[in-house]
Amino acid sequence: MKLSEVAMTAAITVSIAGVSYATLNTTTATRTATKVAQQASCRTVDAAIVAYQAKNQAAPTRIAQLKHFVNGDVSAYRIVKGQAAGPGC
Repeated sequence: MKLSEVAMTAAITVSIAGVSYATLNTTTATRTATKVAQQASCRTVDAAIVAYQAKNQAAPTRIAQLKHFVNGDVSAYRIVKGQAAGPGC
């Protein structure tokens, strides 16, 4: 048996072990996915600002006014000159 064959077999074994661990460790994967899904994006907040303006005929002044228009956490954002400001903006 050649050294390259042993290295390839070891690499495949480690790869399969890693995939198996990730597949069986669903708690961590689910927790991470849920946390990411609960966070609103900058684009989502901008869309909520537009929806608020269309409904109320006025621009929102506080991010709390957008809670009815967004599913997710918008606490990391603020409104600056009528647009969302915060992570990813």
